[in-house]
Amino acid sequence: MEEVWSGVPQGSVLGPLLFLILISDLEDNTSGTVIKFANDTKIFRKMRDVRDNICMQADLDRLVEWADKWQMQFNVSKCKVMHVGQV
Repeated sequence: MEEVWSGVPQGSVLGPLLFLILISDLEDNTSGTVIKFANDTKIFRKMRDVRDNICMQADLDRLVEWADKWQMQFNVSKCKVMHVGQV
């Protein structure tokens, strides 16, 4: 009996392409700007008032729903918040 392999071998040529296909719909239904590079994802928006905060949280919630749907995990220990501008 032959072994059945699943997943994509590390260092394969198709691995990055298949991963890009998998995450191609990541930013669907988000109102913020999403930038993807390799396996890094950044989401950002200007914060002018409380509504922007609510929209950002809704976007983050949608990303969590996406991750649950596709059985992916975000590495929360690498998540950061960056504030640029006046306090």
